[in-house]
Amino acid sequence: MSGSALLVSALSLGGVCTAFGIFIAAANRKLKVWEDPRIDQTEELLPGTNCGACGTPGCHAFAEGLVAGEQEPAGCTVMGPDDIVDVAAFLGVDAGESNKRIARLLCAGGSDVAIQKSTYEGHRSCQAAAAVSGGGKGCNWGCLGLADCAVSCDFDAIHMSANGLPIVAPDLCTACNDCVEVCPKDLFVLMPVEQELIVQCKSLLEGNPAQDLCDVACTGCGICAKDAEDGLIDMIDGLAVVNYDKNELASLAAIERCPTKAIVWVEGEQFPEHQKSSRSFAV
Repeated sequence: MSGSALLVSALSLGGVCTAFGIFIAAANRKLKVWEDPRIDQTEELLPGTNCGACGTPGCHAFAEGLVAGEQEPAGCTVMGPDDIVDVAAFLGVDAGESNKRIARLLCAGGSDVAIQKSTYEGHRSCQAAAAVSGGGKGCNWGCLGLADCAVSCDFDAIHMSANGLPIVAPDLCTACNDCVEVCPKDLFVLMPVEQELIVQCKSLLEGNPAQDLCDVACTGCGICAKDAEDGLIDMIDGLAVVNYDKNELASLAAIERCPTKAIVWVEGEQFPEHQKSSRSFAV
């Protein structure tokens, strides 16, 4: 190819690139969406954990909701009271109110009370163990105790007991939902701390077959449902299930005659009788 032909090609390509650049610049000016500068400023006041406990995908989305008036500063469960006040003052809005929620475990079957039918040897993970014949625990619905929840918690709110049960520290738990998502047995739920009546079992076995595998299993006897106020507890597939829409009816009467202590009244930390282990579960 001659030099003149190369020059023409280069000039043509340059012209195309210039025209394309002008088009992109014009389109950007035409299509650009204006964003309230307060969003970025508000996000800087947030903790930056992007944990999702507020119900949004992250802190930026929460900041957008705050500026739009769709969220309240108190909806962030990670910020302290003073930080919440600062955000409210910056936006000129009320701080709002938010009931503290906490992760609760629907299983009390530690190694001291639950049967282990086989020994799992492999990568120390509940999810990995669950993929191998359910994890080796006698109860197919029970906690495997390999600490996926503790490892996933960015707030150091979960430690494992000496009996292999995860213990959630109420003061540190932000209800971020990570433990809920990572548990292969779906044993964690987020609930307001005011909900003290908890059935610490998800086994669908009834009677002796349930108790043969775990001393604290719900056997489906229905005594708690009979003793509680009408409508508070339902027996579903042989398991006692608390209707938290009627939490105002909850009382200690529901737990007093439970033969296995599967239904309990929890104030603060679950399993306070279990000594925490110093064993590390870091990946």
